Amino acid sequence: VVVLLIAAIAFANRSGGRSPAAGGTADKPKAAATAATGKQPVHTKSGGIPSGFAHDEQGAQSAAANYAVALGSTGMFKKDTRHTLLDLLYTPDAAARLQGPMDQAYSADFLNRMGLDADGNPPTGGTFVSRVVPVGTTVKQYSDSGAEIAVWYMGLIGMSAETSTDPVTSSWKTWTFTLQWSRGDWKIVSDSQKDGPAPVPGDDKAATSDEIRKAIEEYGGFTYAR
Repeated sequence: VVVLLIAAIAFANRSGGRSPAAGGTADKPKAAATAATGKQPVHTKSGGIPSGFAHDEQGAQSAAANYAVALGSTGMFKKDTRHTLLDLLYTPDAAARLQGPMDQAYSADFLNRMGLDADGNPPTGGTFVSRVVPVGTTVKQYSDSGAEIAVWYMGLIGMSAETSTDPVTSSWKTWTFTLQWSRGDWKIVSDSQKDGPAPVPGDDKAATSDEIRKAIEEYGGFTYAR
């Protein structure tokens, strides 16, 4: 529970090669640790969450990246959606174990500190932002029955509103998932987070609250594949 809330409580597709020039050739990029492999992403979803990942290392990495996105979303701040996410992404035992403590953690007092009402809704005119943007994944351990996958990501969290005292801020973290092959897909057994690695901040000018709100509304997320 503490792990899943770290970011919040702290306040916190594919191209096979370039087009050949006249008289030239197009060389396919070589595979690298941080490069996409070119495998197709999944084509099925359960409750809006990508599912049916491949039973191999790449499938486990894709699952971990997409699960991080789901668990870092605003849906976690609403009870019904949170329960659905737990049931979809975790093993049955893990979901049953987490549900009660998670409900206690996402208390009305905690939601109020985030600028939300008791049902997880933002105030009129406000847009609550909670997003996880995976930068890369790595396999720490793998077997046919289980895997340990680390997801390096940038997180966004805060309230976009004219009167907000908690503007949208960014953070860099690594989220490690212990996965189990269960019911024909990868499911989470446990997970943990740690800070960083964080790059040196640039000199970009911070956007206004209205610009952030419009960006969140206009730019949707991705289905991540390794």
